[in-house]
Amino acid sequence: MKLRILISIIGIILFVSCKQEKEVYMFSTFREPADEGLYLAYSYDGYNWEDLGGSWLKPEIGEQKVMRDPSVVKGPDGTFHMVWTSSWRGDLGFGYASSTDLVKWSEQQFISVMDFDTSTVNVWAPELFYDDELDEYIIIWASTIPFKFEKGMEEERNNHRMYYTTTKDFTTFSDTKLYLDPGFSVIDCVIVKRKSSDYVLVLKDNTRPERNIKVAFGKTPLGTWENISEPFTDNFTEGPTVLKLDDKWLIYFDAYRKKTYDAVETSDFKTFTDISGKVQLPEGHKHGTIFKTNESILNQLIQKSEERKAKQ
Repeated sequence: MKLRILISIIGIILFVSCKQEKEVYMFSTFREPADEGLYLAYSYDGYNWEDLGGSWLKPEIGEQKVMRDPSVVKGPDGTFHMVWTSSWRGDLGFGYASSTDLVKWSEQQFISVMDFDTSTVNVWAPELFYDDELDEYIIIWASTIPFKFEKGMEEERNNHRMYYTTTKDFTTFSDTKLYLDPGFSVIDCVIVKRKSSDYVLVLKDNTRPERNIKVAFGKTPLGTWENISEPFTDNFTEGPTVLKLDDKWLIYFDAYRKKTYDAVETSDFKTFTDISGKVQLPEGHKHGTIFKTNESILNQLIQKSEERKAKQ
């Protein structure tokens, strides 16, 4: 009887300890020319980011074997799922791997998604979103199929539209479908859930006059997307990722012409305030996604990072 009580008490202590463990923000990123693989940065406040270095996973798949635009989502079972751009051009799919601690990763897989049309030029910036209402993952990305859509000043091989697939287990995937055709070349989309039946899509208008970031609104994570806004960034910006912080949303993005990493703040996705002067990121940081993890995983990453430095 006493043993049972003791076991119960230990279980409660462990449960409370796990529940109270502090969460931290993690930023998946890469360094040009993207052949070294996954880099990571972390933050406690969402503004100031510390470099954890890399590579935490070196690219092994794809025609060019690069790892650009790493998108990471933590599933309900605690598993981290990551997808990435594996080649600038030529690949008809993207890379995928998973991890429970961000240190040890599964075998890398190449997920072919555009092989139904071999004229496809590229598969860029796959972005993961976990749909907690349907318990499935949505993966969206940009591809160009020449002469398929109307275009403006863009070349046929640079006239992107967004596509998607869904999966529950990263083993079986739904057929690829068109995700977004706004009537112009579009890349780098990010799905944001505010509440049920209230979603925002952050997107890059990739047309030659624009090349800036806008938002659209929908009732489901698959759209349809309406009321595309005016740009809230300057031209030559891309790779947005979104962080929820109390009652505000922070949108980070890569200002690639200026070679800076900037951010805006919004509470309604209609009015945006430039907070670039308030944020700090590691030198060379390139776009990926922000996600949450717990402090024990962070501490393990810090320890591994320090061990690496000691060996150099």
